Amino acid sequence: MQRKDPRAVGDLFGDAPALDLAAAGIAPQPGPQTTFLASPADIAIYGGAAGGGKSWALLAEPLRHVGNPAFGGVIVRRTTVQVRNEGGLWDESMLLYPRLGAKPKLATLEWCFPSGASLSFAHLEHESTVLNYQGAQIAYLGFDELTHFTERQFWYLLSRNRSTSGVRPYVRATTNPDADSWVARLVDWWIDPATGLAIAQRGGVLRWFVRAGGKLAWADSAAELKARHPASRPKSLTFVPASLADNGILEAADPDYRANLEALPRVERERLLAGNWKVRAAARALFRREWFPVVEAAPAGGRVVRAWDLAATEKKALGDDPDWTASVRVRRVPDAADARAGTFYIEAASRLRGTPAAVEAAILATASQDGPGVTVRLPQDPGQAGKAQAATYLRKLAGHDARAAPVTGDKVSRAGPASAQAEAGNIRLVRGAWNDDLLDELEAFPTGRHDDWVDALADAINELALGTSYTLANL
Repeated sequence: MQRKDPRAVGDLFGDAPALDLAAAGIAPQPGPQTTFLASPADIAIYGGAAGGGKSWALLAEPLRHVGNPAFGGVIVRRTTVQVRNEGGLWDESMLLYPRLGAKPKLATLEWCFPSGASLSFAHLEHESTVLNYQGAQIAYLGFDELTHFTERQFWYLLSRNRSTSGVRPYVRATTNPDADSWVARLVDWWIDPATGLAIAQRGGVLRWFVRAGGKLAWADSAAELKARHPASRPKSLTFVPASLADNGILEAADPDYRANLEALPRVERERLLAGNWKVRAAARALFRREWFPVVEAAPAGGRVVRAWDLAATEKKALGDDPDWTASVRVRRVPDAADARAGTFYIEAASRLRGTPAAVEAAILATASQDGPGVTVRLPQDPGQAGKAQAATYLRKLAGHDARAAPVTGDKVSRAGPASAQAEAGNIRLVRGAWNDDLLDELEAFPTGRHDDWVDALADAINELALGTSYTLANL
């Protein structure tokens, strides 16, 4: 197994002698970032946790070639929005490439270097977007957040990884862990199956593969694969794990970033802080009974929200188990010492199965019982029908602080803030006959049959903490 790169660390950018990178202040940090930039692999994947300096390494890698006027590279993200996001790839490149005299073309998200070399940023938002690259020759191909791409997109673009510029074509990618992604299978050899964490001794080690019979065949050397598959040409791949602990520059510049990662719900914390490739959201992973102390009553004051998750299906026969229309009423009482902090009290929870008319009647009656001081939070499903339904409810709830918010993101992500608050001990239950049923559903999420109360609680916490909602005027 080959570990070291024939390119010495001190000569990482040695084939671009016209560029004084040291004078420009461009140098990798010791550790995984240097290992990644020194790798001779055809495909090198870097990361496995948040904050490891992945984006900088992806942007710095092609600089070894920008003295070559024939060189061209492409770095892709799944969407253009991700490229342009505040602090994203484009912003990061603006801090790096102008030091070498490169000029940006904002309209096309392209950099032109003094030699004539170019590097562009692109997206693969749709599965078919890869077809835009038919006939392309891409010497340097970078994928930022590889798990966001489909397997087909990756392998198709690999076929465009070719060059007549004198630069050996190669691929670099960054990623965070996702146990259910195709990338997890690709880097499986580098991951401890018991802990889900990267095996330190294997970081940066090269393995070779060929595709035989539609599947990848692996070996520790190219010669071994050539002996088994003489008609194939092996390619090398490596995985270089990194974490926030490897990025001293970020930790010094933003010492609170680690605290942000530590505040994540357990599953996301394991992925993004520890770099765990095996952890999954499972029963009791996001919510546990012991995280919800029961109190006799909530204190007075604060803001109160009743959030709903809507369904409109009756139970018509024995054995039917349709979704519920569910609601929770949550009060947030600010901390006396810090108005930004506070405790959430789940004061009431209800659910029913009924026709659309019965559901509407229940929402209106509950709002009347709660009174005008309780905000009513409703979900707005995608599309015109969802927008029209939300507008109808808001008109009928005139006199109440009624709001609707589009349903976006997967359920686990939406429940993340509620899970984090519960784990931190910031959510209380007011004693009621519904306590056990609510806790049963929370503990079973996301693998349980129902998640109606989970969705309602997630929206209530998000509304109280973030105020992400829309009034009738916004619809």
